[in-house]
Formats: sequence, C-alpha cells, structure tokens
Amino acid sequence: MRKAIPRLVIRLTTIGTLLGTLLAMGTAAQAGNLVVSVLDKDGKPVQDAVVVVVPANKSALPRTPLAAQATISQEKMQFIPAVTVVAVGAKVNFMNNDPWDHHVRSSPAGMGQFNTTNAGFELRLEGKSDGKPGKSSEVTLDRAGVVGATLLGCFIHGSMRGYIYASESPWAAKTSSEGIATFEDLPEGAAQLKVWHPDQLVDIAPQQVTVGAVLAKNVMQLTVVPRRRRS
Repeated sequence: MRKAIPRLVIRLTTIGTLLGTLLAMGTAAQAGNLVVSVLDKDGKPVQDAVVVVVPANKSALPRTPLAAQATISQEKMQFIPAVTVVAVGAKVNFMNNDPWDHHVRSSPAGMGQFNTTNAGFELRLEGKSDGKPGKSSEVTLDRAGVVGATLLGCFIHGSMRGYIYASESPWAAKTSSEGIATFEDLPEGAAQLKVWHPDQLVDIAPQQVTVGAVLAKNVMQLTVVPRRRRS
C-alpha cells in the first residue's frame, strides 16, 4: 500500500516553487537592454569603436563576462584584430605569423601616446618558419600603463597599428560594421555611457543614461571621420 505524502510537504514544495518563480521574475524585471549607435562626424556608422557602460549599480555583472584572454596575431604587416576589448588583468597572447621578425611595443592611446614617459611593454617575436607554428609571447594587462586604451606598434615596421582596450567595467563591446553595440541584462537605473575610438584623440564627453524595462537606444557621435583602414 502506497504511503500518503503529507499535505504540509506538498504545500511547502509549492510555496518554494512559487517563491523561486517570483524571484526569477523580479530579477528579470530589474534587467534592461541598451543599444548604442556610434556615428562619425559626417553621421556615418563607425566600426570598431569601443562602447563602455558603467552602471550606478556596481554589484551587477553580465551573464557573459568580458574576455580574460585574447590572441592578437601579426599577419601581413597588420595586428589582427585591429581592436581587441578585454577585462583589466586579461592575458593577451601575441603571435607572429609573418616570415619576418616583428616587435610589439605599447603606449597609451589618444593624446597620451605623445608622452614618451608613459612606457608600456615591449617584446620581439621571431619570424615564422615554414611548417612550424608562429612564435608567441604573453602579456598580462594588470599595470596602470596598459589599463584603458593602448596603442600597439612595431619598431621595425612603422605602419603597423593595433589597439587594446582593457576595460574596468565588465560592460564593454566593439561596434559592428553598422556602428552598433548591444548590451543585454544591464541593471536598471542610472548609468554612464562612454565611447572610445583610436582616431578620436580627444575623448568626447560621456552621456548619462537611464536603463529601464523599455529598450533604450542612444547615439554617440565622434568629432572626427576615422581613417580608412588598410585591408
């Protein structure tokens, strides 16, 4: 004969399930989405601009954390990708896939790049041999000189340029080819919106935004027209 389950247990289970559902609904209600469009001086979309959102609620974290590791290749006399966004403290692996030697030198981007006292890191990578993997070296972005926007160059090949943005906010992203960056599950409430682009030497003023249940859309406009990138 099957033993009856006490009603009290059933009621407690039901209440627990209901509380869990309400808690999940409450958490979802406190999250909002934000779409940011970045335009150049002429009103055209800007690709590879870095958009950073700094919510007033510092305890909230995105579902997908900002990258803590990244690889930047030196290939066909270019840094690939041209712009890399990671978290502060991330490990970045540099790999030389060209058959000739390269340097990697870093300095602050923007106006800071003209101050020679702000030294970053330097390393040299031998050229890749046929049939063998490229030479690589790793750097940890945990020092003041490599937090925020960093310019990458090569002493041997002066035309090479690349950029790393090490964000202290976990809410950071590059814009798409349409100039769009999308953020999901942001905490509701006040937030600061910043945009960075390598050709925008003088930072533009951040915007104050309010994130709510309704999808928020904001436009940030540079004061320059970015140079055409070498393909």
